[in-house]
Amino acid sequence: MRPVRSLQSPRHLTGRSAPHSPPPTWHLFHQAWRLLPPALGLALTASFSHAQATTAQVEVVGVSPLPGQGVPRDQLPYTTHVLRRGDIQQAQADTTTELLARRVPGLQVNDIQGSTFQGDLTFRGHRASGLLGASQGLSVYLDGVRINEAFGDVVNWDLVPEGALDSISLVSAANPAFGLNTLAGAISLQTASGLTRPGTEAELEWGAFGRKQLTVGQGGRHAEGWHHRLSVRGLEEDGWRDHSGSRVHQLHARVGRETARGDFSASLLLARTRLVGNGLVPWATLAEDGQTTPALGQDRRTAVYTHPDETRHRLQQLGLQWSRTLEDGQQLQALAYVRHSRRDTVNGDVAEEEEGGGADAALNQTTSRQRGQGLAFNWSGRSGEHQWSWGASFDHARVDFRQGETEAAFNDSRGVVALPGAEQALSATVAGSSRLWGLHATDTWRLSPASHLTVGLRANHATVGNTLASEDDDTGEFEAHPHERFTYRSLNPALGLTHRLGASAPTLFGSVARNTRVPTVIELGCADPQEPCRLPAGLQSDPYLRQVRATTLEGGLRWGHPTRQGGSLTLFQTDNRDDIVFGSVSLNGQLGYFQNFDRTRHRGLELSQSLPWAGAQWSASLSWLRATYEAQGVLRMGERNVQVAPGTRMAGLPERMAKVGADWTLGGGWLLGADVQAVSSRQVAGNEDGRLEDDAEETVWLKVPGHALLHLRASWQPANWPGVQWLVRLNNATNRHTASFGALAETRFDRDGQLMPEGREALFLAPGAPRALSLGLRARF
Repeated sequence: MRPVRSLQSPRHLTGRSAPHSPPPTWHLFHQAWRLLPPALGLALTASFSHAQATTAQVEVVGVSPLPGQGVPRDQLPYTTHVLRRGDIQQAQADTTTELLARRVPGLQVNDIQGSTFQGDLTFRGHRASGLLGASQGLSVYLDGVRINEAFGDVVNWDLVPEGALDSISLVSAANPAFGLNTLAGAISLQTASGLTRPGTEAELEWGAFGRKQLTVGQGGRHAEGWHHRLSVRGLEEDGWRDHSGSRVHQLHARVGRETARGDFSASLLLARTRLVGNGLVPWATLAEDGQTTPALGQDRRTAVYTHPDETRHRLQQLGLQWSRTLEDGQQLQALAYVRHSRRDTVNGDVAEEEEGGGADAALNQTTSRQRGQGLAFNWSGRSGEHQWSWGASFDHARVDFRQGETEAAFNDSRGVVALPGAEQALSATVAGSSRLWGLHATDTWRLSPASHLTVGLRANHATVGNTLASEDDDTGEFEAHPHERFTYRSLNPALGLTHRLGASAPTLFGSVARNTRVPTVIELGCADPQEPCRLPAGLQSDPYLRQVRATTLEGGLRWGHPTRQGGSLTLFQTDNRDDIVFGSVSLNGQLGYFQNFDRTRHRGLELSQSLPWAGAQWSASLSWLRATYEAQGVLRMGERNVQVAPGTRMAGLPERMAKVGADWTLGGGWLLGADVQAVSSRQVAGNEDGRLEDDAEETVWLKVPGHALLHLRASWQPANWPGVQWLVRLNNATNRHTASFGALAETRFDRDGQLMPEGREALFLAPGAPRALSLGLRARF
């Protein structure tokens, strides 16, 4: 039997830890894991007692992108999480992804890109990421418009108008009503109108690392039911890492008219951002026996591997929404939208051996333009014991993509600068399109006063087409490939049941649902083992990939009110057939191709509780996740082959998470808050099989160590200025050195940042942000 060695240390993030001497962070997390269940059990008892003494409040949740009349939360056979405007403001989170990571059980954000606004969000192990090439598994909607981009299904979180948001909802499971790609759930973002947020408000923030932010909103009601709201946001920061400055500018406007029977509104979103996220940094070089030598990142946490790594986004989105309530209480809703976006990237990289004509570096540039439009319709109502909803949707998108490369050299700070006289060489282009048709229906049937049966069905028809052009490896000439077109069809059902155990007792719920994900343009264009491509998108050829089929079993128990005094216990399992993964063929992990993987599984448990106690409003949650490959396969091939078998853990996903939050309302207008987030260790990408070499006799597991972070916040509202609040926030209050992701790759730079003649295998990490203080002023009038 081969010995197993774990390389982890909370101080240095690498090193050897004795099997019987876990690091201090794990001690803290382990104690929290042991102590929180009995505490939540006591809270559960208190919730039941509290429920008997109060009047129940019904919370209605939308069950599709156009929510219709909605269904009471207690009748839904799956888990939901809803954050209102008050929750958003009170949390004082930097971004939407950070807010969700603090408040939603089972949800985390990996800082793979190294930018606050490019978070790699995962829920139950499935992603909604801005990282091109990432395997996406969550759908994200803004006022009913799906904002997963057609090219790669990515979610550009920097384009979300956070100052205009009124609510955020997350619906779990492979819910077919939310369309394709909803493998683990859907996130619905709703903006405010002049009806829901009249008046003028402004928020100004100054923070560490040159952070400056101004958000202004103004809304109002007018004669004959007209209303409006305008929100403007501007943000600039230098970033805590070297060469990592970013800018975000957004404008969101909404105009509408409300009548006795319905509402019509038009919304416009304009955004322009410049983000710099310089990704992972080498933390330690590795020998064949697992011995480590400190690398660039251990001496300077702010260091970057190479730069620039810049992404510029521009967005114009126009949406029209209409709703009408009929005389019998039924409701009609319709949506039309147009969405145009542009993405430009500049990446300074180490040149591949066969590239650059002897140059050490390469300046890779991409441009993608996406033009989308769509229609959606929903009809909902009640008939006897049935609350039903059915609808249809059509989405069409066109994509134009270009990628080029320029010979370059490194300067003293590992910046990549084009060589004098060097011209950009076009390496790939694609003209792609997609058409998605969908029909869906759901019915919640009241079997008895305490029991409800929900049945759902969605039919999908998707067509994805590509015309690729790339440089021929043999002739060196740039040539076009034949046009390819692929059609995917699916019929996805859902079935669920809820039963309330008593008037003030918990509700049992359970469901089974299936959904599918269609391969994206980038996945189809990079799916040939004989023609690997370089991410972010060196497209080469487009053989067929099968659509992913996800089946989710979910069940549990919920009680009380989810945000004041109540909670839930949920068990789930999602099995993905023909999952799509990226198989690397290079040491740096960027060169490879997408492939279908026979089966993957995400199984877990979530436990949450909120309650008032000791003068504060508390919330706590525990989650457990085991994400595994459930078939034989190869994730990396070439000089190093990473082979996986049933039960092999997926990289980058912690098995355990614990979250605790508390808010104290004090006298004199003071409000104090604290959030603790603890995660266990996670597997390093490229080391899923526990080997550093194919012929290694010893198993060496590389893990990113677990950690616990404390965030503090406070606000003060002066008595003589009721519309004014002073804000203060301290993220990572104890200044813990953490990392959220790790990968094995080749480094060409030594510990001092000097270029080496040959590369060495290294552990690359995504370091977490240090302590950061920010001050703010919020005014409403």
